[in-house]
Amino acid sequence: MALIALCLWVVLAWLLMLVLTAKQSWPAAYGLMAIGAPILVWIWISVGPLWAALGLAVMMLVLRWPVIYFGRWLRRLAGR
Repeated sequence: MALIALCLWVVLAWLLMLVLTAKQSWPAAYGLMAIGAPILVWIWISVGPLWAALGLAVMMLVLRWPVIYFGRWLRRLAGR
């Protein structure tokens, strides 16, 4: 059931990509992150950490720009 929730999350992200403008995409990304975190915990509890890591990889592929910006922020933070 948890993996089905992950699939529905991916479908929701795809639908939001089709419907929203560029200005609306960041609030949608924050919402998807807020929905995705409990799904990852649910996957971890129900099917194990390997599947949760795979689910995290899928979520990172879908939300690639927040991941890229987070990596840049970490790099700037480490450079100080």
